[in-house]
Amino acid sequence: MSDTHAQSVAYVRDTAIPQSPAPANASGPVKWMRDNLFATWANALLTVAAIYVVYLILSNTLPWIFGGLWNTASLAECREVLQGKSAACFSVLTDRWDQLIFGYSYPAEYYWRPTVAFLIMFVAIAPVLFFDLPRKLLIVTALFPFIAYWLIWGGTIWTPIFALLGVVVGYMVYARLVTGSFAKGFFGGIAAALVVWFIAGYIVPAIAPQEPLLASVPSRDLGGFMLNLMLGLTCVSLSLPIGIALALGRQSSMPLIKWICVIFIEFIRGVPLITLLFVASVMLAYFFPPESTVDLFLRVVIMITMFSSAYIAEVVRGGLAALPKGQYEAADSLGLDYAQAMRLIILPQALKISIPGIVNIAVGLFKDTTLVSVISMFDLVGMIRGPILASTEWNGVYWELLGFAAALFFVVCYGISQYSQWLERRLATDHR
Repeated sequence: MSDTHAQSVAYVRDTAIPQSPAPANASGPVKWMRDNLFATWANALLTVAAIYVVYLILSNTLPWIFGGLWNTASLAECREVLQGKSAACFSVLTDRWDQLIFGYSYPAEYYWRPTVAFLIMFVAIAPVLFFDLPRKLLIVTALFPFIAYWLIWGGTIWTPIFALLGVVVGYMVYARLVTGSFAKGFFGGIAAALVVWFIAGYIVPAIAPQEPLLASVPSRDLGGFMLNLMLGLTCVSLSLPIGIALALGRQSSMPLIKWICVIFIEFIRGVPLITLLFVASVMLAYFFPPESTVDLFLRVVIMITMFSSAYIAEVVRGGLAALPKGQYEAADSLGLDYAQAMRLIILPQALKISIPGIVNIAVGLFKDTTLVSVISMFDLVGMIRGPILASTEWNGVYWELLGFAAALFFVVCYGISQYSQWLERRLATDHR
């Protein structure tokens, strides 16, 4: 009886059955290809056609690249070594790399100075781009513009010191007056900084040593990809706060402020950048005192910054308009004044919405720095079109030089794009 009863009890497993792997056509690369490349007959035909086109391009391009020469002295020697074969002559890059990076006239013995400034730049922008880093690194960020100026241009160290002093005094005045009125603090800080810089204009020449620690390099000797990086970083850094101020000014309830911002934005956006660069090269000097010699680099920075600020202002204005009206009402209900509401509630949300547009303008601005070659500033493209292709050794080398320039710009612009996507995911801009 007990045996019969024991045999009728169902068997209960005390361990789980090992999980079987999914079928090959339901996971892994095979599934991905079925879902993305061969989901339908039309997709399959397009995939095969695209693969064939890529094959045609790579089958002709890769042998040309990997068969290239790197150690010849001229294009004629390249052709002599190749003996009619189709291959790249990358020797122009090894022969003229210094001109492509630093320009034609920048002294070779001072190449270490912009190189050091370039390395410090990564430390300076790191706490701005990645806000999880220690806030103490912002000290390097604040000092970087003055250190980079002294390293690249050289001259007396008192010039960047007094420039920094003017910024510090201006900020102290702003912090003291902004509690009463934002406009009073803003304009008071600017006035204080200008006073310090005006006084420094008389003090620095008197105390500057005859032989400075770093030899002076004029701006006309700057060039190559270094010039593109300097213009791009400087103009983007300046145009962002100016664009935010223009966007806020365009929404101001004060008619005078509003219409000044509207006229500025619409006028700048209606004029091509190349026209503004010609104005910077020819006409802008007439707006300064006759005895002053305004550097061409500074004039170009002013015009490019004005151009990009107008576009950034419209992007930020779109972000401000996208915010619900309740956000403004919530700031008012908390008893915040205008400056506090914008700093704590409105602008953080509006800037998160505006990230894609701002990055798009930054990428376009960096590529537009190549336009300075039309006003005789030898940036990377200017060096290729001018001294390098004009030389007898490399006259006729186009694809190698332009491909090198495209690769450099692609690396920078792609890095900016990837950072913006990471920042959007980090801030979750699609969920407010």
